[in-house]
Amino acid sequence: MDGTIVDTEPYWIAAERALVEAHGGTWSHEQAMQLVGQSLTFSAGLLQQAGVDLEIRDIIDTLTGAVISSVQRQVPWRPGARELLEELHLAGVRCALVTMSEGPLARQVVASLPRPYFEVLVTGDTVTQGKPHPEAYLTAVEWLQEADPDLALHHCIALEDSVPGVTAAVASGVATVAVPHIVPLPEDERYTLWNSLAGRTVTDLESLLLAGPALRGRAGHAASWGTAGD
Repeated sequence: MDGTIVDTEPYWIAAERALVEAHGGTWSHEQAMQLVGQSLTFSAGLLQQAGVDLEIRDIIDTLTGAVISSVQRQVPWRPGARELLEELHLAGVRCALVTMSEGPLARQVVASLPRPYFEVLVTGDTVTQGKPHPEAYLTAVEWLQEADPDLALHHCIALEDSVPGVTAAVASGVATVAVPHIVPLPEDERYTLWNSLAGRTVTDLESLLLAGPALRGRAGHAASWGTAGD
């Protein structure tokens, strides 16, 4: 969600910096980059190391509350995200939202969508192991399978923007599209690299599944010309 569908990373970074400074510390850009795509528990631990004298749960609640307030003022959509979601919805493609943000923030973002695009929401507070562990993606597939037992991992594609997210998706066994945003992602034969979701279609996603695992790396290389931005 964060960085792929909506550009909330600046909201998170601002909340982190405000919290650290409120406890007498400093928060650099490099420190903030270490948290992109990570679980909130992991992130809260690094904030404690930076001087935040609060329990993990209190840090998570403070950060999430600040980001929810920012999202309520403005939802910063990533280019092409809403358009692709709309096309997937009209094509009858079932979608799951897999995010390390917790339920309240994910529901706030989903509530701002014009349609119920996501049948399943897997959030950071519904799994025991966050990204880069594959549990969240495996959980999403399991929940989708409840309504369609014939659904398998090889029918699914994950769209991710961060190293922990891409690592989790690849480890789960689903085809993975990496759309880097704040943190660059290298070309890798294990996933397909797109510069943006702008102009991307259901046909583009279907072609990746039809290509099969052996060709996805090369397909990703060819697809990396996409419109700039995420």
